[in-house]
Amino acid sequence: MPTTQSRRRFLTTLSLAGAAGLVRGPPARAVEGSLETTTIRFAKIANMCIAPQLVAEELLRAEGFTDIHYADVAPALLVPAIALGTLDLSMAYTSQFAAAIDAVGPITLLAGVMVGCVEVFGNEGVRSIADLKGKSAGVTTFGSSPHMLLTVMAAHVGLDPVKDIHWVTDPSVKQLFVDGKIDAYLSSPPESQDLRARHIGHVIVNTALDRPWSQYFCCLLGGNREYVRKNPVATKRALRAILKATDFCATEPERAARRLVDGGFTPRYDYALQTLNENAYDKWREYDAEDTVRFYALRLRETGFIKSSPQKIIADGTDWRFLNELKRELKA
Repeated sequence: MPTTQSRRRFLTTLSLAGAAGLVRGPPARAVEGSLETTTIRFAKIANMCIAPQLVAEELLRAEGFTDIHYADVAPALLVPAIALGTLDLSMAYTSQFAAAIDAVGPITLLAGVMVGCVEVFGNEGVRSIADLKGKSAGVTTFGSSPHMLLTVMAAHVGLDPVKDIHWVTDPSVKQLFVDGKIDAYLSSPPESQDLRARHIGHVIVNTALDRPWSQYFCCLLGGNREYVRKNPVATKRALRAILKATDFCATEPERAARRLVDGGFTPRYDYALQTLNENAYDKWREYDAEDTVRFYALRLRETGFIKSSPQKIIADGTDWRFLNELKRELKA
């Protein structure tokens, strides 16, 4: 008799296969050649926005990968880990990738994955980003993704982010907001759900809903440039698995949320399900990844975070060949 865990894995595999289209038609990998490597390394972080790569293990095995690693990485070190080659592929926020490519990080962006996930919370005195003039905003460190995004948002509404906002840096910045010691805080799941559940502050920007942020991907999939160059077949198959897992998150959020819990990626099924229901995992065919890179690179250049033009970031750090092929293949 199979064990409970084996049975659960078998049922999860079936649900993934049905949602992702593994059971339809001849396998595309038959004409792609052999995998150059059967090993692949992804990031494991607390942020549930990267759910597709966390629920993709069975799909990756179906593509021929046998040695699949999920490494614990601090969110701030995720993109540097890709550049250093200690991770092969991972989802991360577009601004993080653009800044790393500007710094000549050996990273290749492969696809846009999802929209949303970031929310800005304010206290009673802050009803919009414009209200941050003369107020305090907390970030863990200068140059972090939250710092870049809040700066870009402030500049977008006409504020001078350097002069108009009092920046507070602290590793425990969320607690400062909870304690009422700062006026605004940028958050992502599961922290966002926790703040809302505790009725702490209120959301002043939701990037899944509010323009212009909702018109672009937040998270892209990027890879170590050398890994992508040496392993084109593996790269395409890994991307196929991630995109199918993204469809799974969109079409079967309850099962995807259960997979996140059963896989040990989060203890809270309710928060995982809320993340999958509230963010757009169904836009990877529709939205333009290159346009997203162009948008964020321009905003980051305007605010002094990067020196390169959007055109240079795109030329140096993107390769949409695999995505374009898979859009044709996975029309769904």
